[in-house]
Amino acid sequence: MASPACTALPLKARETLEAMGQADILFGIPSFNNAATIGHVIRAVKVGWAKYYPGRRAVLVNSDGGSTDGTQDVVKRTLEEDSYDMSLVHTPSLPLRGLTIRYEGIPGKGSAFKAVFEAARLLNVKACAVFDSDLRSITPEWVQLLLAPVLEKGYGYVCPFYRRHKYDGTITNSIAYPLTRALYGRRVRQPIGGDFGFSGDLVSRYLEKDVWETDVARFGIDIWMTTTAMVEGFKICQSFMGAKIHDAKDPGADLGPMFEQVVGTIFSLMKTYEARWREVAGSRPTAIFGFQAEVSPGPLHVNVHRMIEKFKEGFDKNQAYYEGFLASDCYTKLAEVREMCSESIDFPKVLWVKTIYNYAARYHDAGDKKRLLDSLIPLYFGYVASFVRETETYDDYRAEDVIEELCEIYEDTKPYLLQLWTERVSEE
Repeated sequence: MASPACTALPLKARETLEAMGQADILFGIPSFNNAATIGHVIRAVKVGWAKYYPGRRAVLVNSDGGSTDGTQDVVKRTLEEDSYDMSLVHTPSLPLRGLTIRYEGIPGKGSAFKAVFEAARLLNVKACAVFDSDLRSITPEWVQLLLAPVLEKGYGYVCPFYRRHKYDGTITNSIAYPLTRALYGRRVRQPIGGDFGFSGDLVSRYLEKDVWETDVARFGIDIWMTTTAMVEGFKICQSFMGAKIHDAKDPGADLGPMFEQVVGTIFSLMKTYEARWREVAGSRPTAIFGFQAEVSPGPLHVNVHRMIEKFKEGFDKNQAYYEGFLASDCYTKLAEVREMCSESIDFPKVLWVKTIYNYAARYHDAGDKKRLLDSLIPLYFGYVASFVRETETYDDYRAEDVIEELCEIYEDTKPYLLQLWTERVSEE
């Protein structure tokens, strides 16, 4: 007997879940070669469940992408551990049921999440929380922070609100957060944060969407989840999770596919939700639950020189391409930034926003979308290098003010996007 078509759950996993009956809560943890960290994440989840929801029937699903470092063995061992007493919580009367599976479908985080969604639907859960498997700063309180707004206050979607190093999450800080805020009018600080809570109803909505052969099945999943919840009428909030300490990377390092998949998904959703974002002006805050204690993220080394080299080399390589589709004033000013010496690089925020808006308008009718997104990466390195130069003497809080300034420029410059978008449509 074969697995149902278009499912991310293997047949054996489906049978195991069906035999479990129903549950109230599902914990989902996607993984790929995270043996060094996933045990800590599972222990925190187990203690959080025992401390805050011991009377709720819960299931933990590890959705793995084919790890070869023993990740799934660590999951099995950790699920069998009884560490409640040492964490000063009572052993729950109900067991935490769990399983580790290798999901089916396109390799990527989104496919891993799809398996979690399908498990949640099979179990008919009321709420679900998902956690990154490389977390070092997770505490048992994260369980309550992601589930309580859903179970106790009727929210459909809970985003994390972290304190992060000023140079951790530069894709979020320069594109995902400010662009999503300007488009849809909601201030959600970590729209691709990795750790989320959501209702059973929202799970069903996600599974209705025909997106699982796109970049949503990869790194586009987080921004897609957040945007879908935001635009399709679900009540959303944020929860303060403290510092996020994980396997952070130098923003000047190779981005791999993440940049293209996240940014491409944002641009694709602009076409899907065009009628919505065209009518939005300004933005409004989103509630933040949890006690906002003072916390300090870990250090992060940034190689500015390497970023500037990549910017200049990439600009020279793509110069004719830029000139072919960017607005003339935008292209001219980018060329001026290219000629600046490395020590004094200054990529104006307005220029960065206009550049992103040029790309967004071009994306939906671009013949080679990968080529387009590839050409944006050098410009991204240039902007991030400029941001680092501007904020290198700032603490994380003052650097956050600079990011907020960028967000306001995105909002104030939105008429420019509307003009570009309308011109593109009229050319089709």
